[in-house]
Amino acid sequence: MRKLLPLIVILLMLTVIATLFISMAKEDQPVTIMTGNKAMKPLPIKFGHTNDPQCAMLLESDHNAVEVVIPDGRTWFFDDPGCMVLWVEKKPFRDQAKIWVHTIDTEKWIDARKAYYGVTDKTEMRYGFGAREKESNGTIGFDEMRLRMLRGENLTNPKIRKKLLGI
Repeated sequence: MRKLLPLIVILLMLTVIATLFISMAKEDQPVTIMTGNKAMKPLPIKFGHTNDPQCAMLLESDHNAVEVVIPDGRTWFFDDPGCMVLWVEKKPFRDQAKIWVHTIDTEKWIDARKAYYGVTDKTEMRYGFGAREKESNGTIGFDEMRLRMLRGENLTNPKIRKKLLGI
């Protein structure tokens, strides 16, 4: 019996570990991409369960959220316009994609290429480019926001942050 006791303990531990792995596999895994969006419209986001493919953060809010939809219906979700710019830049479908952004002024989903962007807004990844439907003092267009992101001219850059915020 003494010789069997270590074997029984090991088998019991393996059973517990296997049970844990099986139960974890059955849980819903975070969503990074949705398929079937042939209408190319913004989709509802399951907060706390949808990953940004650029920064891997879970989306917790639609505040400045972005969705990229391509003609075959695939849709990706982003927590910050800056993440979207960095991710989509080298994709072959960049120019064919429909890009939706949730605005901070009207709280609507609009065409991201028609939005206006602040440069010092609080955004999830601290880039500072909060989207607006209506142009206001100090906002820039999509193309300018994209260029500034690609150049690193955003609030994550200490020199730019100091210049824009005086900090």
